[in-house]
Amino acid sequence: MTKVQVEIAEHRMQQQWHDLVMAEQAGQPLEVLEQMYDVYILLAEEYNACMEEYQRLRQGRRVSAPARRSNSPTGPVLPHRRKKHDAKLAS
Repeated sequence: MTKVQVEIAEHRMQQQWHDLVMAEQAGQPLEVLEQMYDVYILLAEEYNACMEEYQRLRQGRRVSAPARRSNSPTGPVLPHRRKKHDAKLAS
């Protein structure tokens, strides 16, 4: 799943919603609106599935990427950060 495929699914979903709103404003019968809404829900589910697969694939690439090794056996030393409430105010 590519980002472009996700964007296409998103566009189709948004276009269907726009068409539904326009049909409602044009006074289309309730049956037509319900059918259009059903299509919108299917497109929303398709978009969600595409997005989930895209995110899963991206996370998989991060996990499978080789980890960097540090020269230190315990790992890199992170700088100590003081919290604001720990700092003392000068009087």
